[in-house]
Amino acid sequence: MIGQVDRKSKFLGGMVGSALGDAIGELAFRGLGEAELRAEIERRSKLVYTDDTAMAIGLAESIVQTGRLDEQYLGDTFRTNFEREPWRGYASGPPTVFHLVERYRISYSEAARSLFGGQGSFGNGAAMRIAPVGLFFHDAPDLYEQACISAVVTHAHPIGMDGAAVLACAVAQAVKLDPQTSFPFENFWQGLIEYARTPAMQDKLKLIRMLIAEDVPPFEAAENLGRSVAVHESLPFALYAFFRHPGSFEECLFCAILHGGDRDTLGAMACAVSGAYLGIEAIPAAWREKLENGRYIEELAFKLAEMSVGRVGNPTR
Repeated sequence: MIGQVDRKSKFLGGMVGSALGDAIGELAFRGLGEAELRAEIERRSKLVYTDDTAMAIGLAESIVQTGRLDEQYLGDTFRTNFEREPWRGYASGPPTVFHLVERYRISYSEAARSLFGGQGSFGNGAAMRIAPVGLFFHDAPDLYEQACISAVVTHAHPIGMDGAAVLACAVAQAVKLDPQTSFPFENFWQGLIEYARTPAMQDKLKLIRMLIAEDVPPFEAAENLGRSVAVHESLPFALYAFFRHPGSFEECLFCAILHGGDRDTLGAMACAVSGAYLGIEAIPAAWREKLENGRYIEELAFKLAEMSVGRVGNPTR
């Protein structure tokens, strides 16, 4: 059972951690080493996030407003936020979905399923924003289905939804653990293996265990696991970064973003888990103060924490 103070710390850690992973990951595209990146973070007056966090905010807003996940409401929230800030770095998928919904008056899931030859997207866009789902529904028996509802408005491929659900499960597991005790790698990893439903994700999760057990260094692990925009070729490396550094938010972040690939999303995914595990206190205060819209993100995290108490499926009810 999570105490009220711990709950808020972990919800704040998951939301703020993911946003900082995104914003600092975006800076890492400049090819900086860790020392140079730390200097750049210190030099910046503001850490600006990308579409990863913009959509996580929309997801949190939707849950806060409705107390649940509703496909239409969530899609409309995403669309409104996109139209207000189209410059955040969105890939082509979400704007295409928004256009199809408006033009043909179809549902968001129908529009999403029409992409990529009718297969839907298996990109990491549904996973990158999943922190609010893993936090709010951390004790829900239907967490997988809730994650799929959050995903299908833009990512309708089974792998795209599975990746979002696996990361939601990772965040949910992290929320329930005490970071003051030894990190239970085997149980955590086994929970993810049992949760994944697609061979693409299952195979990569099995590979993570081998890489961690053999202490394979990050660059080599990234080469094996992948770091592209496909969720089964990026989420596994983000999880590897967390597993390699469960006790340090900073080390997890730099591991995730300093080895090429889709750096901002790798940071968002890895740090959603790290923040939810370690809590907000593990995140440097100077970084938190520089996070764009940080106060609003924290307000959403507080509301999610408060609303989750007494929700069906929550043992604190």
